[in-house]
Amino acid sequence: MAMPTFNLAPDLPPVSRLCFGTMTMGEQSGAACSLRLLDAAFDAGVNFFDSAEMYPVPQRSDTRGRSEEILGRWLRARGVPRDQVVVATKVAGPSGQMTWIRGGPRALDSENIAEAIDGRCLITRLGFCADWARITSTSTRYIGLIGLHLSSCDLTLVRVLCTLIINQAYSSCSYVPMFGETEYDPSCQFASVPMEEQLEALGKAIDAGKIKYIGLSNETPYGLMKFLQLSKDFQLRSKLLTLQNSYNLLCRNFDSGLAECCHHERISLLAYSPMAMGILSGKYHSSDDCGPPDARMNLFRGRYSEGESRYKLQSPKVKAAVKEYTEIAGKYGISPATLAIAFVLRHPLVASAVFGATKLWQLYEILQATRVRLPKEILVEINDVHARYPNPCP
Repeated sequence: MAMPTFNLAPDLPPVSRLCFGTMTMGEQSGAACSLRLLDAAFDAGVNFFDSAEMYPVPQRSDTRGRSEEILGRWLRARGVPRDQVVVATKVAGPSGQMTWIRGGPRALDSENIAEAIDGRCLITRLGFCADWARITSTSTRYIGLIGLHLSSCDLTLVRVLCTLIINQAYSSCSYVPMFGETEYDPSCQFASVPMEEQLEALGKAIDAGKIKYIGLSNETPYGLMKFLQLSKDFQLRSKLLTLQNSYNLLCRNFDSGLAECCHHERISLLAYSPMAMGILSGKYHSSDDCGPPDARMNLFRGRYSEGESRYKLQSPKVKAAVKEYTEIAGKYGISPATLAIAFVLRHPLVASAVFGATKLWQLYEILQATRVRLPKEILVEINDVHARYPNPCP
């Protein structure tokens, strides 16, 4: 069975409905293992890959950029046709911690956006051509979809489907509660880079042929609609295609308000963390020892504050919900991981699910999800669990 695809725009190649996130490559999984995983995924029909300048995570100076380097090495060695693969990467924005990336910029302003797009760091690691002046309008070597992502610590650059994903949290005028926060706190709102400045910078990059499309990430209904409103003033409304937010069985906040906005505005969701950092595999709660020692939440315990603040392993509600979802999967003869991914893919607004894998058997289990169609009976049981344990990992 061929990998299903999704058409984001008429002039872009269809993207696979599974997007391979490379956040672990270069830290949790070494280069040799990562290259095997990329080969296996591509052979199975995955043509959408996501990385970031700050990756791997947990981020540190010594490993910064390794995920991009491994992905770029694979692209060159495999000789993947430029018009058949979608590669996304993110450029770090404001961060008080990652001072090793462009000095830890205080804001994702026009200067930082331009440097992120034109700078040699990203271009070199992925093996892109740095001399934009020599690139013709018909070349596939452009950045396609562009936006702000992950508390403005990342900016996504994609090749062929070139997307820069922009997150308004802490980067512009829109404060966004995230990573375990559920309530808006007006005292956290502060003035920063206006969306107009970001849109102007993105518009210039589009006019120069460096990028094609824009996306948003970790956004609220207000932030999405405000960005859409302002994009019309810069003739960029047709360039805004996607929203990249967390969506899984333990976090369905997208459905509360963003789904309505995306439906009416024709914005597609790139759902990240479809397995809730691996929790939905059941491995952390299958015994009393909190799962295998090489599992991500154990391996980096105390070093990954963003993940630990959202995915609370010892929360009674998380444990109860995972137990019941695992039982539902067993009842219908599929793995918990397959159930988790298939649930996300069945959403009519999801273009692609951004997953991670550090072992081949994990990848093959995830790939099975594209062959599963969840019957109404499963969805009824899933929604019953959700009603009793709503969004324990916001």
